[in-house]
Amino acid sequence: MSLHDAIAHAISAASGEVFTPENKTGLGGGCINTTEVLEGGGRRYFVKRNDAARLGMFEAEAAGLTEIMYSKCVRVPQPICLGTHERQAFLVLEYLDIGHRAGTDELLGRQLAAMHRTTHARFGWQRNNTIGSTAQINTEEQDWMVFYREHRLHFQFKLAGENGHGGNLLRRGEQLLEKLPAFFAGYRPLPSLLHGDLWGGNHAALRDGTPVIFDPAVYYGDREADLAMTELFGGFGSGFHAAYREAWPLDAGYRVRRDLYNLYHVLNHMNLFGGGYRGQAAQLMDRLLSET
Repeated sequence: MSLHDAIAHAISAASGEVFTPENKTGLGGGCINTTEVLEGGGRRYFVKRNDAARLGMFEAEAAGLTEIMYSKCVRVPQPICLGTHERQAFLVLEYLDIGHRAGTDELLGRQLAAMHRTTHARFGWQRNNTIGSTAQINTEEQDWMVFYREHRLHFQFKLAGENGHGGNLLRRGEQLLEKLPAFFAGYRPLPSLLHGDLWGGNHAALRDGTPVIFDPAVYYGDREADLAMTELFGGFGSGFHAAYREAWPLDAGYRVRRDLYNLYHVLNHMNLFGGGYRGQAAQLMDRLLSET
């Protein structure tokens, strides 16, 4: 049995209707997965593939999409099935006909604010997942500052040391972790349902204008962490930010905490790709330390 036969069999079992792929359109992939569209009998599916050892990553992604789907706030592609065949893991998702996202920012801002009102008893999540290809630890904590210090920043600083990014960067990191309470004085966030990796490449819109988000790294945390990432790499218009703030205004301390939350992603990029991200991480830490 070929890989595509195995995927077709899994789709047939999950949907209750025999699926025979007639066309396979490769979409290339980012730096992590290979992607393609399988089409047959008037049905289309979006498929991600990777090494079989990455099945857990696909399981976590499917669980994250389901968690967002259950909130009934923002459209996501529905997971269909997943599995392995020989040395390959696969995740099959509902195929969505993506169009131009112009004019959808305001609606996405309102929908994201609604999604963030979906809360949980603790910060974290029921399982670990990945941020890019890096492990993301979601061990639940009652205290947000403890969660963010241990499972986000400290974890990335530890990776940085293992990857040879030591010296002054780690010394400044230790100083920042010691001063972390200063950023949360008088601020107690709720454990909000987060997308977790909300950069511009992870949102789009259907052709009828319905916003869609995908490729999540779900957990329950401070909603400001999602908002901060929308500002890190761009891709979200002023209408998005205005609509979000109208639906749920932000605390005045967000301006400073935005850098704190984006530091996690910049450190992760440094650990994954190196290059100029080390300098960007150092700049963020210097700016944050100047605020304490």
